[in-house]
Amino acid sequence: MAKESLLAPSVAPTSSPRGSDFSQLSRRIAQAGLLDRRPLYYTVRFGLVGLSLVAGCTAFFALGDTWFQMLLAVAMAFVFGQIALATHDLAHRQVFSRNRASETGGLITANLLLGMSYGWWMNKHTRHHANPNHEEKDPDVSPDILVWSKRQARAAKGLPRFIGRHQAHLFFPLLTLEGLNLSFSSFRALRSPSMKRPVLEGTLLVTHFVAYFGALFVVLSPLKALAFIAVHQGLFGLYLGSCFAPNHKGMPMITEGQELDFLRRQVLTSRNVKGGPFVDVFMGGLNYQIEHHLFPSMPNAALKKAQIITQAFCEEIGVPYYQTGLLASHREALRHLRSVGEPLRLEF
Repeated sequence: MAKESLLAPSVAPTSSPRGSDFSQLSRRIAQAGLLDRRPLYYTVRFGLVGLSLVAGCTAFFALGDTWFQMLLAVAMAFVFGQIALATHDLAHRQVFSRNRASETGGLITANLLLGMSYGWWMNKHTRHHANPNHEEKDPDVSPDILVWSKRQARAAKGLPRFIGRHQAHLFFPLLTLEGLNLSFSSFRALRSPSMKRPVLEGTLLVTHFVAYFGALFVVLSPLKALAFIAVHQGLFGLYLGSCFAPNHKGMPMITEGQELDFLRRQVLTSRNVKGGPFVDVFMGGLNYQIEHHLFPSMPNAALKKAQIITQAFCEEIGVPYYQTGLLASHREALRHLRSVGEPLRLEF
């Protein structure tokens, strides 16, 4: 199928007569041993991330009140991004087989280390996986600040209506606020009935920010502390957005009434990002988005081999399988944002 049809604004409301397609692929993946746990891989990966965090904190206190701390803020934005990617793997039960261990790890990395609610994010991300790029069901494409379809643009009011006209140009600047937005949404979610452990999560969140702001304003002058926060949080949000945006933005959208089987729902709405080991590390395996959506609990280290099997299987059954480079994926996402904001620009 041509690239243009893959990037159409909607998916044709048809489903495959072969309901066992995913079962066939699952058997091939399981026979290759790609769903087996990878304790050594995660021990090394989490160990390196933990050492990076300790090294960063040690360097922070050693440097003291100096503008060279801004360089450390850049490095710590990357470290925080890697902690967020590790949290993502914990949430999907890729690391531990038991729910209690996964949840404990998630609360430590998300709430305590990042200042983001693990329970709130889990609820949101689970709904995204169930219905990726679904206008009514995927919270990641709900018209909050940005609009993701022309239908959303026409119905937009207030701030989304204003931003939607120029959202392609504002997308990356807005990402610099994503880290703060995640923390703000986490505190707001503590009052939600869906939050299972609001007291525990709230305590961990408060502990994080007391330690974070306390260290900054004790070691640095107020001006340097504010500058550190701006650089660190801004680049952290930009990094996270650069990992998540290429995966679905600009891919086909699904609306109510359109029916697709599980395999097609995940493959047609997802985009893989090519780029070798650098992209693998930078995106924490999210560049294999198709395989991750088909097998969310598959360990990160197995996704590369799963990609070969999945692509071959999709070609075998005639399901379009799309992947492109990192920069190209961002261009496609920005092109989509500009396209869907057109009704607002015309109206203006």
